Parts: sequence; structure tokens; C-alpha cells
Amino acid sequence: MSSHETTELVAVDIGGTHARFALASVGADGQITLGEPVTLHTSEHGSFQLAWQAFRERMGGTLPDAISIAIAGPVGGEVIRFTNNPWIIRPAMIPEKMGVSRYTVVNDFAAVAYAVALAPDEAFLHLAGPDVPLPRSGTLSVLGPGTGLGVAHLWRNGLPHGQGGFYHVQATEGGHTDYAPLDLIEDAILTRLRKRHNRVSTERVVSGPAIVDIYQTLAAMENRAVHDLTDVEIWTAGTNHSDPLAAAAVDRFCLALGSAAGDCALSHGASGVVIAGGLGYRIRETILSSGFAERFCAKGRFAGMMAQMPVKLITHPQPGLFGAAAAYVREHHQ
Repeated sequence: MSSHETTELVAVDIGGTHARFALASVGADGQITLGEPVTLHTSEHGSFQLAWQAFRERMGGTLPDAISIAIAGPVGGEVIRFTNNPWIIRPAMIPEKMGVSRYTVVNDFAAVAYAVALAPDEAFLHLAGPDVPLPRSGTLSVLGPGTGLGVAHLWRNGLPHGQGGFYHVQATEGGHTDYAPLDLIEDAILTRLRKRHNRVSTERVVSGPAIVDIYQTLAAMENRAVHDLTDVEIWTAGTNHSDPLAAAAVDRFCLALGSAAGDCALSHGASGVVIAGGLGYRIRETILSSGFAERFCAKGRFAGMMAQMPVKLITHPQPGLFGAAAAYVREHHQ
């Protein structure tokens, strides 16, 4: 990209039930600007190509010559399939099917880490540690509790874009590490989960659906009748405090999230941590008032080091789309 050139592309973020599209432009300084997102239901379009055509029609019939797609799931194979929708994408066929000359395909949580790498300081909300901006150099850990637990890390050399600035994103399967309980209540959660799963990973406790098992474990400890509530119902009742048991479950989730975030920071050699995703944003006030920060630092003789690490929540409204555009820039222009 020349010093005066602006790159135009389409950023796409495909999940199980929705596909989000947006026009994106990248300035010579690396600044990414997103247009207004368009959300399409995957169930209403028989293929990604048909959804692409629907978006193209909405945009007046013409689209830029480049595309970057963030995908919920593995992206390394010749054929990409989705868990919750019938679409199939063959990356090698993207230029022919979409009518573009250049493309990028990236895992959706890696896209979030790309967004973290380029987002301005004002896109982050302080959660724990010193209230200072994230370090511009070194490693950052990125965690996103949602349907599962996304984990990635990124490294930046601290130099500005266009002046030797460089960063690298590494997607991981860190959500599948072994869950480590820290007290008797977490022992009880682990015992409950082990009956069903034998091996219990961190994302069995630190994810949206996990709130059901946390809630039911607390109910059993209180000798309460277990109400058959969905995870959405428990999150709602816990965050609006209409159900004290649900509120206790959300608090307990925040403790587990703090422990997991601290574990990732230790493993990655990080100097800062970012929590991402809609669930984290939804419970941000609860995180701030919970024992999240204490649990993040509860790493024995490394507690002092952990306390010096800023922990933030990314508040960008479309980190998947923004990150898809950033991944395209990283692949084609750096």
C-alpha cells in the first residue's frame, strides 16, 4: 500500500446464526474505518455466496475487490464447515465465487485479537490492575467467554504503523486447558462436571452455558429445589439481581474468569490482559464489583507481579468485523 493509497474491502464475521457484513477502508496510516454493519440470518440464505449477493444488492450492486472473513471455527482446511449453519466455504474458490482478487480468512477469536492490536486506548474499559493504557510492546493475553472460551495472545514491537510497527497474533485452544478449582465451592462444581465429562476443561466453567452448572451446584449446596432455568434466564436474573442464587452464580463466574485470565497471563508471559466478547461487556459492572481482580492476582509468590498488570475490556461494538479488516491489512500490507 503506497503512502497515499486507501484500501477498500468487505469485512465479514460469520457465526452460527448470523453473518455480519460491513464495508471497510484502510488509510495509508493503517487506520481502519468501518461502515454501518449489515446483519443477515444464516438460516435465510442457502449459502455464503447467496448471502454475499444479498449484501451486494443492498450496497447498490458493486463491492470492493477484496474480502476478509472471520469464521467461528477452524479455518485451516480446504473446506470450512459450520457447527450451527449449513454453509460451506472453500477458501480457494473465494476469488471466483465472490468476484474478488484478494482475500483473508481468519478464526473469529483471532480476529478479536487483531482488533485488540489496533484499537485505540479509548476502546478499552479498565477492569483491574493499574489504570494505565495497555503496553504498546510485548505480549497481551486475550480471553473471550461466550459459547466457549476463546483464548489468543498477541505480540507488538511498540513502533507506530508505517515506522516499523509490527505485531503477531497467535490463536490458541487455551480454553481447553484443565480447570483448576481454588476453593470448596469450585471443588463441588468440578465434582458435578466430572460426573458428566470425566476431564473438565476451563471452558466448562468459564463460558456462557457454564452458568447453569454453577447455579445448580450452588442450589444443591443450599439444599434448594433446582429450577430448570436456561443459561440466558440465569444471566438475566443474576445481573438484574432478581434471583439471589443467580446473582451468586454470576459472582462465582467472575471469580473463575479472574483465575483463568491470570493463568493465561502467566502462561503467555503477558504484560496486559484483555477480556472480549458480548458476555464480558454485559457483566462489566459485576466484574468490577466482584472478586475478579483478587482472583486474577491470586498466583502465590507472583501475586505482586500480577497486580502490576492492566486488565481491560474491549468495548468496540464490532470487534469481529474490525479484526477481520485488521487481519487483511496484516496479511496483505505488512
